[in-house]
Amino acid sequence: MNDVTGLYTIGQLARRTGLRARTIRFWSDSGVLPPAGRSPGGYRLYDAEAVVRLGLVRTLRDLGLGLDAIRRVLERRATLSEVADLHARALDAEIRTLEIRRSVLRVLACRDSSTEEITLINALARLSARERRQIIDDFVDGVFAGVDDEDATIVAEWMRDLPPDLPRDPAPEQIDAWVELAGLAGDASFRQTVRRMVLSGGRDNRLEYGLSLRPLVIEHAGAALARAVAPESAGAGAILARIFPGGLAEQESAAVITWLELVTEPRVERYWQLLSLLNGRQPGPPAVPAFAWLLAALRARR
Repeated sequence: MNDVTGLYTIGQLARRTGLRARTIRFWSDSGVLPPAGRSPGGYRLYDAEAVVRLGLVRTLRDLGLGLDAIRRVLERRATLSEVADLHARALDAEIRTLEIRRSVLRVLACRDSSTEEITLINALARLSARERRQIIDDFVDGVFAGVDDEDATIVAEWMRDLPPDLPRDPAPEQIDAWVELAGLAGDASFRQTVRRMVLSGGRDNRLEYGLSLRPLVIEHAGAALARAVAPESAGAGAILARIFPGGLAEQESAAVITWLELVTEPRVERYWQLLSLLNGRQPGPPAVPAFAWLLAALRARR
């Protein structure tokens, strides 16, 4: 400090604050540290307030704020809380991007992916929540278009059961699940299959069958599969009696067979499993093999 003027040169400020002289000069050029005056030789001079100002600028820079934002705060054109809030939200978005990028790299590290698959995984993982939602909404809207059926409406809502966004740090299997789900939703043959399932039922007992028969089929037909009981064997009759204790009239048997022909589609079951994974739930074991066994057993007795 000059004892006469009470002002500091850039070099003196550097020694006082521990900052490099070129950093102070750059900040001064950027407008966040205006000089209080000039020496007879034309050198910039700074007052005691500049020391305090430099401390604030250094703190805000350490927090990642840009010089433009800092200048707005110092010039009272924006409050520190407003700038801090904006910056915090920007950092949240950046952290989110880095977390997704890390998850994609984990997926790629676990398998030998082609160039096309790498591009697809990265592109799908980086979609916004709204864009991911739109892929599924377009799929569900398409396969349920024109269907005015209470049961179908319920199933359609279940098929939209996506979380608002991927987890903060999605596991590789969740990235894989999203990529596979998007692939299913965009597959024309899968769309046609689900559309046929939706249109073929009308107002029947599809939802009732699904809710009432599923646990019985998994328990009894699943056990028959595990014991290698042939669907056409005499022993299969006892299994059917456990699933349908009162037996089935011919018309009801035909309705159940028609329903089973619809639900024994592995890709549809896979759709539900992927939704479970994305919602953080562990999907249960595949049920389609048990339903396929039941279908074969009923057909063998027609």
